[in-house]
Amino acid sequence: MSDLSRRTFLGRSGASVLTGAFASPLLANRESAVSTEQAISQAAVPPRTNIVCFMPDTLRADALRCYGNHIAKTPNFDRLAGSGTLFEECHVAYPICGASRCSMLTGWPTSVRGHRSQMYFLRPDEPNLFRYVKQAGYDVFWAGKNDALAARTFDDSVTAWNIGAHVGGSGAAPAGGGEGRPPGPLTFLSEGKPGDRRQTADFRNVQAAISILERRETTRPFFLFLPIDSPHPPYHSPQGFAGLHSPVDVTDLLPANLPQRPSFHERMRSVSGLDTVSADTLRRIRAAYLDKTAYADWLLGELLEAVDRTRHSADTSIFVLSDHGDYAGDFGLVEKWPSGLERCLTHVPMIARVPGAPSGNRVAEHIELFDFMATSLALAGTQATHTHFARSLMAQILGAPGDRDRGAFSEGGYNTYEPQCFEPPLGEKSWYHERLSLQIAEPQTVSRSAAVRTSEYTFVSRSGGVSELYLRRDDPAERNNRFSDSGVSAVRHQAEQRLLHWYLNTTGIAPMDQDPRDLPAVVPRPHFGAGTVVPILDES
Repeated sequence: MSDLSRRTFLGRSGASVLTGAFASPLLANRESAVSTEQAISQAAVPPRTNIVCFMPDTLRADALRCYGNHIAKTPNFDRLAGSGTLFEECHVAYPICGASRCSMLTGWPTSVRGHRSQMYFLRPDEPNLFRYVKQAGYDVFWAGKNDALAARTFDDSVTAWNIGAHVGGSGAAPAGGGEGRPPGPLTFLSEGKPGDRRQTADFRNVQAAISILERRETTRPFFLFLPIDSPHPPYHSPQGFAGLHSPVDVTDLLPANLPQRPSFHERMRSVSGLDTVSADTLRRIRAAYLDKTAYADWLLGELLEAVDRTRHSADTSIFVLSDHGDYAGDFGLVEKWPSGLERCLTHVPMIARVPGAPSGNRVAEHIELFDFMATSLALAGTQATHTHFARSLMAQILGAPGDRDRGAFSEGGYNTYEPQCFEPPLGEKSWYHERLSLQIAEPQTVSRSAAVRTSEYTFVSRSGGVSELYLRRDDPAERNNRFSDSGVSAVRHQAEQRLLHWYLNTTGIAPMDQDPRDLPAVVPRPHFGAGTVVPILDES
C-alpha cells in the first residue's frame, strides 16, 4: 500500500469486506489482511501470538456487568474487558449452536452453504479456522463440546480434542448437577442439591486447557478452543453460585404478549406451560441464569490466573465470545428458538485482550461473530484462501474506531422442503420434547427469517408470519414493532433493500478452481469383442 499514517491503516484495515467490496470479496479479504498485518507490525503486538478462545454456550451479552447488567456478578469478564477491548454490538449469524459455530469458523452467512441446522457440521471439503491455523504451524487443542466440525474433519484441523476427558473427576456431570427435569411447566429450573464446582465437565475442560498453558516441551504456538457448557440451560449452578442472584433484583424482563410478535412466542408458551407461570417464576429463571453465568465467570478466572502464572500474558491473545443468547425469561420464554432473532438471542459478548494492544477500549459499532475468524488469522500471520465476509478486528483492538455504517446480519429457521434440517423428536422426559415436537407439528413456527441490525433500526423479515421493525433510538429494548406503521415506510423500505442486497452479494459463492470449457479428450480404448472374454476363474 502507499504511505499511510498509522491511524489511516487502522481505520481502513477493519472495514473492507462488506463496504463497497462486493465485486471481489476475496481480493478485499486479502487487502484487509495485508493492511492488518502492517498495522500489527507497527504496533507492539508480538508476532504469531498464542490464541485462547473461551466460549461459554448461550451467553447473552447483557448478562455481564461490563455490558451494563448492574446486578450481574462477573468480575473476571469485567476485568478482562478492562484490560482489553469490548465490542458493544456483536451479533451472531444464527440463533442455535451448530449453525452459529459453522459461520464463526468460516466467515460465511449460513445461507452460503446451508449450515442452518444442528444435524450437520463443517465437512472436509469446507474451510475452517482451525485447519488454517494448524497449517500455519499452530497446535490446535479443543476442550469442550463440538457442534462445529463433522467427525471426519477433526484429523486435519485439530491436533488434539476431547482433552478434558483425560482430567480426573467423577464423570461428565453438567455444570451445577441437578436431578433432571421436574414435572410441570418447562422452566429449565432444575431442582436438587447443588454440586461441587470442581466436579463438572466444564471444570475438567478448563483444567485440561490449563495443562496446555503449563506445558514446556515445545515452542510451537497454540490455539486453544475452550467451548464450555455454562450458562446453557438447565439453569442449575454448583455450590457457591446457586442462589447468588436474588429474583427480587431482576427488574428488566421483557413482558409476554407484546403485540405483533411471531406466532412461535405464543405457541412456545402454550405447549411448554409457560403461559401458566407467574412473574416471580420468570424472575427466578433470570436469576438462575445469572447464577450459572457467574459460574462461567469463575471458570474464566481460573483460566486467567493460569495464563498469568505460566507467564503467557505477554504472548497469548484471549477472546471471550458466545454462539448465541437465551430468552431467560424475556417474553415469558426460556432457552432459544431456531427462527428467533430477538436481540437477547443474537447479541453476544466479544471481548479481546491482545498483548501490546491498548486496554479499556470499547467499540460501539456493529460487528459480527464470524469476525473472530479473520482476527485470529491476522494474529496467526496467515490468510484464508476461500471467499468469506469476515473482517479482522485488529484495527479496532489497536485503537481505531469501528465502521459506523456497518450492519449486522442474522438468519434463522428451516424450510419444509428440507426435513433433514429438523431435529428428531425426543421423549417426554427430555428438556427439549416440547420444542422439537412443536417444530415438526407446526413447521410454520420455524419458517425462514433474516434480520439486519444497524445503529438506527432492527429489521426482521419472515417468510411466514410477522415481520418486525424497531427504531433503535426511540426503542432500544425493541418493544414496539412498527413494521406496519405507514409513518416509517421509508425506513422499512431502506431496511428491506439493505437485506435484499446483502443476500444478493453473499449468497452462492463460486468455487475457486475452474473447469475448461472444451470437451474432454477422447482416449481410445481397445475392444476385444464379446467372444474373446474368458472368465478368468473358469480357466484351468
